[in-house]
Amino acid sequence: MKILKIHTLEKGWCDKDRVMLHAVFQLLVDFVEQEKPDQIVDWNSDPAHKQAWKEIRSLYRWWTKTRLARKSPLDEKGLKKPPMRWKKVDGTENRQLVDYDKNKYAEYHVALKKHWRLEKKWGAEDQRNLHRMIEIRQFLWT
Repeated sequence: MKILKIHTLEKGWCDKDRVMLHAVFQLLVDFVEQEKPDQIVDWNSDPAHKQAWKEIRSLYRWWTKTRLARKSPLDEKGLKKPPMRWKKVDGTENRQLVDYDKNKYAEYHVALKKHWRLEKKWGAEDQRNLHRMIEIRQFLWT
């Protein structure tokens, strides 16, 4: 049995779309760091290999440096965050999140809106780079 240890995910539950992204890029990291293809493969042997190696290095840098440097406005030091409060939904056992006072927590509200925009941008970037990984899949061997 083969086991893939995904170093970028914490223990515990994680949705499968996220597991897939992290698993694919863990394969790339393992390929670059453990198989050392730069020492084994002649990446200049033809234009396809040359382009693939350029893409492998670009994606590796993105995953190990650029993506790790993402910062959410919600993580700003000193940002006052509203408490999470819940109320019971009448006639059910369910609870609903109570909306916070947007005037009292105006700075948080602005940061949250920025965070949502960044999440959308980052999700699209993740998706593009996952597609790029699929395009170079056949070059990930030594």
